[in-house]
Amino acid sequence: MANTGGKKPARTRVTLTDISSRAWEHPADRGALVALRKLKGFDVLLKTMSGVFRERAWRLTLLGSAVRVDERQFSRLHRILAEVGQSLDCTTLPEMYVSADPRLSARCVGMDKPIIVLSSGMVQHLDDDELRFVIGHELGHAVTGHAVYRTLLDRILGLGNLLNALPGGAIGLRMISVGLLEWSRKAELSADRAGLLASQDPNAALRTHMKLASGGTLEELDVTSFLQQGAEYDEGGDVRESLIKLSLLQRQQVPFAVVRATELRRWVDTGAYTGILGGDYPRRADDDSASVSAAAQEAAASYSDAFERTQDTLGKLVHDLAGWMGSASTWLNDRFRRGESA
Repeated sequence: MANTGGKKPARTRVTLTDISSRAWEHPADRGALVALRKLKGFDVLLKTMSGVFRERAWRLTLLGSAVRVDERQFSRLHRILAEVGQSLDCTTLPEMYVSADPRLSARCVGMDKPIIVLSSGMVQHLDDDELRFVIGHELGHAVTGHAVYRTLLDRILGLGNLLNALPGGAIGLRMISVGLLEWSRKAELSADRAGLLASQDPNAALRTHMKLASGGTLEELDVTSFLQQGAEYDEGGDVRESLIKLSLLQRQQVPFAVVRATELRRWVDTGAYTGILGGDYPRRADDDSASVSAAAQEAAASYSDAFERTQDTLGKLVHDLAGWMGSASTWLNDRFRRGESA
């Protein structure tokens, strides 16, 4: 037998030809992005504004302080980036750097020319399959164009002191930032789906979330217990715990790792992941004809489903109240119609 050197045989992954990012976008993320894409020239303006100084500064900082991934430096990561690019049918790949940081982190910066940055801790603690999920996640951010909204979020949060001085400015800023932070959390769920479609390995995706939650170790973790944690978080206990969860999310741009694992597993269980691998997905060629109203309806339906599914006390209360109001509205309309016909 041939000696494989202890390496696992290469897995065959499906190339998702002409796949649109709408295939992996969370409905609440997609609704905003479809509307944004209809504003022709808006993204160009933001890219131009960001590219003049900020993106050049990011790249120069990375060139001077981090290691750029190529055929000779971190060649393993260079190969993995090419593999996830092939899976997502992405011909133009971002530059990728490894920065000296023991924490497990990764990010995609820049709009005009996105750059993926992996921490040295991430590279050290994750195996190839897990890194494939992480790099696919960041490539998903780049392909989807999340940097446009993230730039908006950063700009708005940076205007905090100025707007606070204006009458009503603090309230307006709060409302906008809360909405953008909610979008940011949903964008992370979208990128997780992209990472899974790029890696095509649900077990590796779950291991990655477990390592992110534990600081890089799996030796003392159990998959069943970890997923039960996610279910317990969803249940949320009484109204007090529900309110605490809301307060914890006030400034949170990224969902908690356990929540991300639960959400990704739930998406897989719907059959959407398997369907996409089988060829059932929207194509990039049809992006311009995507309906804003249909995307908005899907976003509303996703929130309704979440409320209906949750065991969270506050979530149940909101869902039941909405149902009661709907029933009351139907009853009142019926009574008025009867009065008019009498």
